[in-house]
Amino acid sequence: MIVLSSENCSSQNQLHHTSQPLDGNCLLILIILGKILLNILTLGMRRKNTCQTFMEYFCISLAFMDLLLLVNISIISYFRDFVLLDIRFTKYHICLFTQIISFIYGFLHYPVFLIAWIDYYLNFSKTSLPLKCQNLLYFFTVILIWILVFAYVLGDPGIYQNVKAQYVYPYQCPFYVSIQSYWLTLSMVMILFMAFLTSWSEVITLVQAIRITSYMNETVLYFPFSSHSSCTVNSKKTLLPKLIVCFLGTWLPFVLLQIMILLFKVQIPAYIEMNIPWLYFVNSFLIATVYWCKCHKFNLRDIALPVDPFVNWKCCFTELAIHDPEQIEKPTSIITC
Repeated sequence: MIVLSSENCSSQNQLHHTSQPLDGNCLLILIILGKILLNILTLGMRRKNTCQTFMEYFCISLAFMDLLLLVNISIISYFRDFVLLDIRFTKYHICLFTQIISFIYGFLHYPVFLIAWIDYYLNFSKTSLPLKCQNLLYFFTVILIWILVFAYVLGDPGIYQNVKAQYVYPYQCPFYVSIQSYWLTLSMVMILFMAFLTSWSEVITLVQAIRITSYMNETVLYFPFSSHSSCTVNSKKTLLPKLIVCFLGTWLPFVLLQIMILLFKVQIPAYIEMNIPWLYFVNSFLIATVYWCKCHKFNLRDIALPVDPFVNWKCCFTELAIHDPEQIEKPTSIITC
């Protein structure tokens, strides 16, 4: 396939000539089918008691768009050449539709990241709307984002010229690689690296002291904690290593995968790169950053934190009965992950 880098699309896209014949339509269908199965598996693994957030709505809309793309290219691939509503569809429309979807997905990273962060920030500030109004707002916001990005992709002259490359090279199908995804991944990895550097000794101490047990039907991690400490977290330095342990305890393999992609400069088409596991990874990162920024404004026993589908950030400073004689006298704090 020909890979389009975003540096030369609207002054940010670039052509990388690695070609793939259009006869690879079957492979394209299998790739999108695999992505849909991964989406379903991820949605099935998430916690079922999560509250509705913007990111939840967007993940569902993304799963629907992937399914719609699969249905469209499967129908075209099966019939090969047909007319519908006075429009002739051929096998080249498979490439065209996938190109358009790739551009749309590639331009969604920044707006989704920004809106999700604002959503969590407002939820922490207790400025959220009533539940029904909030759900309607999420629904229409997601639809509006899709419409705006779709209109931008179809109306941008630079994108139009790159799509026309399909007809210049009739046996090649160019796909778009999002520069937004690259910079977003690089920024998150660098922030995690800097956070670990500033509190590496506390993180190592926590990891060495952590034990795994079951508490109130949940798997929890517990570590020594002074009983004279307050339940109010007013120190970002104290909270940071706990957030790192919880985040990496769930997403460490995914973080390592992102580091490898950055180091080896792997170019992944945008229609693959924008996926639900990636969005939930970003979601956990956003919750952790907002949690850390506003840690001085709430009490951990009283506040109802946003429910992460994969990481529980609720720090429960509760004494736990430990059956190990050496640990009986040690009060503990519990982080459920």
